[in-house]
Amino acid sequence: MITRKRRVAGVCALLAALTAGIAFPVAAVAGEPTGQATPQVDLVLDVSGSMRTADIDGGTRMAAAKQAFNEVLDATPEEVQLGIRTLGANYPGDNQKTGCKDTAQLYPVSTLDRTEAKTQVATLSPTGWTPIGPALLKAADDFTDGASSKRIVLISDGEDTCAPLDPCEVAREIAAKGIGLTIDTLGLVPNTKMRRQLSCIAEATGGTYTSVEHADELTDRVNQLVDRAADPVVTPVATEGAGSCATAPTLKSGLYTDREEFAEQRWYRVDVDPGQELRASVSVGADRAVNPSYGVLLRAVTAHGREIVRGEAGGNGRTDVIATGLRYPKADTDDEDATAETVCLQVTNSFSAASGVKTTPGLPLELTVDVVDGPSKAGDVASFGLGRGWWLLGALILTGFVAGLLWGWLSRWRLAVWRTN
Repeated sequence: MITRKRRVAGVCALLAALTAGIAFPVAAVAGEPTGQATPQVDLVLDVSGSMRTADIDGGTRMAAAKQAFNEVLDATPEEVQLGIRTLGANYPGDNQKTGCKDTAQLYPVSTLDRTEAKTQVATLSPTGWTPIGPALLKAADDFTDGASSKRIVLISDGEDTCAPLDPCEVAREIAAKGIGLTIDTLGLVPNTKMRRQLSCIAEATGGTYTSVEHADELTDRVNQLVDRAADPVVTPVATEGAGSCATAPTLKSGLYTDREEFAEQRWYRVDVDPGQELRASVSVGADRAVNPSYGVLLRAVTAHGREIVRGEAGGNGRTDVIATGLRYPKADTDDEDATAETVCLQVTNSFSAASGVKTTPGLPLELTVDVVDGPSKAGDVASFGLGRGWWLLGALILTGFVAGLLWGWLSRWRLAVWRTN
């Protein structure tokens, strides 16, 4: 009887909860889509004449691309807006000037209609030139405002045929705009020159390059890149550092992106209240060939030029990104009239361009600024990075020492008893 009453009560409670849920909509759980900006992907496909080559699993490169696109369209997450752009799909002639304009939006970047997109893909036939540079310029404008992330996935089987417009330079110009656009590249049965060009395009925007020689590899990789676009990302805010602290922009806590010329200084300002701590880090990437032996320096100085603290790092050519950081705690005060201190951040690099390499646009720079509540005591700031962790480390050492003594004494006692017996 008691069990039966409990079941009835549970059913009543469940019905009441459901009724309440219908009457009063529940707030969205953190992480669920709530109408905010959506991720956008633009698939840029090479449809030049070389895509007729039959060297991918016994079929043509175009057949492998169509199969991959159909499977990707079926698997695209609902929250991702996707578009398709072609290059070399419409002009079959020999006029280079005309052929280098041959890029078109096959399907606009929007909420995906899978049937319509597949219908458009089915119409493609290998035709003309390989205008990668012009296609990237057009693709950068395919996205709508307010996207949470923007990603171009370029699939090509050859290098650009529209010189002197260098697609690598185009990618650097796109990155320099600070619009948060990433370009990933995939090379179908690549040669050395094509691999170098597609890698350069990807590196310029923080993307990836992948060599593909099988149809299933192409499908899997494009699916991965489309899925990656749906992952939450923090898009850096474009800013422009100044040549001096007096004219520098004032930054709040956040992630910022900028461009810095070779061996240039860039200045930024941050306001730090008493009792707060400034934490800043910077990374500078070599998105083109540079000479070995380089470094980056991040300094925090007062508005009058006195250095407070610095962070620096050096490289020898084995990595294309170098980073450093610093921390500055401003002491708290009982003075009610105390005001914020303006801290000037100076970023300097010692990169130098290799012979024949263009120096513009500048190198990509990413700056993280975080102003947080400072430590309660000065001793909390840093003791080789451990802070209060020194107490725990000391306790662990002492515990280990005592445990070692006890274990040694116990072992000797057991050995003596064994010998006696």
